[in-house]
Amino acid sequence: MSNVRKVSLFRNGRNQAVRIPVEFELPGDEAVMRKEGDRLIIEQPAQAKTWLDVIESFGPVTKEEWPDIADDDLLPLDEIVL
Repeated sequence: MSNVRKVSLFRNGRNQAVRIPVEFELPGDEAVMRKEGDRLIIEQPAQAKTWLDVIESFGPVTKEEWPDIADDDLLPLDEIVL
């Protein structure tokens, strides 16, 4: 399958539209389009990540990666009465 294909342009009201061949279809119902010189680039938007996806992207954390923090030189905590 070739990555170059001649496509049809047409008018849809005041907008110009392009027919996207089935082999170039993008999933979903939204895309991002930008112009770079004479090129129009259409791409699917980046999927929104959940916090779990972000945390998992850090990979495993070992105990050796955590610094040893001593609190000997800190002032004692104040007693708080509610």
